[in-house]
Amino acid sequence: MKLSDTVFVVPAYNEEKNLPKLMKDIQKYAKGVKVLIVDDGSTDNTAQISKKLGAITLVHKKNRGKGEGLKTAFRYLKNKKYKKIIIMDADLQFSTKDALKVVEALDDYDFIMGRRDWKKVPFRHALGNFVWRTTFNILYGQRLKDTNCGLIGINKKILNKLEVRGGYIIENMMLASAVKHGIEVGQVPVHVDYHIIHNLPRGSRVVSGVFFFILADGIKYRLSKLFK
Repeated sequence: MKLSDTVFVVPAYNEEKNLPKLMKDIQKYAKGVKVLIVDDGSTDNTAQISKKLGAITLVHKKNRGKGEGLKTAFRYLKNKKYKKIIIMDADLQFSTKDALKVVEALDDYDFIMGRRDWKKVPFRHALGNFVWRTTFNILYGQRLKDTNCGLIGINKKILNKLEVRGGYIIENMMLASAVKHGIEVGQVPVHVDYHIIHNLPRGSRVVSGVFFFILADGIKYRLSKLFK
């Protein structure tokens, strides 16, 4: 598999403990891939460790959220040679081996989102994602098995068609943008390790925030199709 045209984009916030393991796995299983880490206003040594480990390192002075981190990365990559962009989190939820599945799938699709096995996901996460996924598929006319996975692959040629902003809504926002532009979405099975289970109040805010984004944007999309 050719990897010289591929870059892994990793938004990171206070991830000094996880970056050495992440970079070790990438160097072991995806030799030749370039890694771009966006330090989103970390208060620890994330940026210093990223540079030491050989990653391209971009730094926000203040924490601005995952969406802004991706915008910074995409601006940097605009005039670079890379053709395939893989987005993965810094918290070791996803493996490099699964990321390589996404790289390979980009030969057939321009937008790839990982597909988790819901039987192996904590109930609260599975329930929230069921609500998001069902609502998304109804409003956008899709049959996707996962609509909020953090492991995403994009062919660079479609970057300007993807809306990128926000925090927890970012995956759904990019996915919705792809659907609106008629880009066929591919999915590959991936494994996820949940190291942190957020408390109920925060989890509820995340679920409701993402749900209302899908609902509002999805209804707007459906109305635009009806009155086109």
